Amino acid sequence: MPSALWRIVTTLFAVGLTGLCVQGPDWSLVSSAWAAGGESSLGHHKSSKKAKGSHASLAPVPLSLTTIENLRTATSSGVTRLVLDLDRRTKVPKSPTFQNDGLVIEIPNSTLGKSAQAKLAKGTLAKPFVITQTSDHSVSVSLPSGSYQTYKMISLANPPRLVVDVIPPAAQEEPAPPAEQPAPSLLPFELPPQPVQPRTKTFKTIVIDPGHGGKDPGAHGIRGTAEKDITLKVGLKLREILSRQPGVRVLMTRERDVFVELEDRAKFANSNDADLFVSIHVNSHPQRSVRGIEIYHFGEAKDQRALEVAARENGTPLGSTGVGWEYLVADLLTTKKIEASLELAWNTKEAMIAHLNGHYALVDHGVKTAPFYVLRFTSMPSILAEIAYVSNASEEELLRTNSFLTRIAESLHEGVKSYLVASRQPAR
Repeated sequence: MPSALWRIVTTLFAVGLTGLCVQGPDWSLVSSAWAAGGESSLGHHKSSKKAKGSHASLAPVPLSLTTIENLRTATSSGVTRLVLDLDRRTKVPKSPTFQNDGLVIEIPNSTLGKSAQAKLAKGTLAKPFVITQTSDHSVSVSLPSGSYQTYKMISLANPPRLVVDVIPPAAQEEPAPPAEQPAPSLLPFELPPQPVQPRTKTFKTIVIDPGHGGKDPGAHGIRGTAEKDITLKVGLKLREILSRQPGVRVLMTRERDVFVELEDRAKFANSNDADLFVSIHVNSHPQRSVRGIEIYHFGEAKDQRALEVAARENGTPLGSTGVGWEYLVADLLTTKKIEASLELAWNTKEAMIAHLNGHYALVDHGVKTAPFYVLRFTSMPSILAEIAYVSNASEEELLRTNSFLTRIAESLHEGVKSYLVASRQPAR
């Protein structure tokens, strides 16, 4: 029977050969063998098996990081929203950490992209959000204590985003400063208190958007009539008519035959604090007998035809056009804006029927919703008017006449005017 020392040496040699001991000998195994010098070989086999289990380990597999490519904030209807644009979809982080100085939402396996870092460096992020790269593989969104009443975080796809909505705490009224003693009146009687006039714009801003232009001709008629030329003529006529109305400022996304990106049209309206946005287009249909007018506002397409019209005007494949509805939620296009756009669309459609009916063989296709890109990013009530079908031979002939285009512009003006009167919309 081998001595205890011989068993120790043999055990160490066997472990070294099998590669189980990568960080040095297992001294618990050595001491066990030394103490169990008279035990059976079965007991030694169990000790070796235990040693194998204790040393077998796998290196952690690094997870691919989700990149926060961009970030943006907006405020509407008492809600401040943060949108994090991601390169891939991720789950909503759970169990936020509550600290003395506020709330911390940790986004694991994530990193800030260059564009997001640049925005944070500029310090343009709206309050109360504080975003930091807490480690190489983690980003945190912090809400300082007292900066929020409630919050909600959701994950969206197409494109992938994380959205954080924050409702600020109830506004607390500041104590009014002590009133100064009025100077003695020089009049023999006291004047009644005068109402304080709110400081608002003294005019309404209406942006007219002639569809297409430049390298983008839009739809074509049998005689070669281009949509871009018709929409520009109607837009210029509508500007001339609206400019006669007092208290109205009229702007156009294009005044000549140039190409303007769809998103830039909406940005132009937003940057000029527009109160209304009217996009003018000419329709087309494979069946050349189809004719008439229809007015759209942004929303989910309710039928295949509305989706086809949106795809044509967006210049996108049909399969990728219907993603706008979910994006609408993330971009703060609120219910109030949707309702106002619907009201503007109905007023415009009714005005066009009243102004054109009896003069032309008019077909009313109604008010519809579809995910038009040009309407998606506007922050004011917005519509897209399809004024006729250039694919219809008789309507193409009308579109080539100055009298018809003038009457179209007049009917659009009546629609805008009736909406402003009915809503008594305050200037923004």
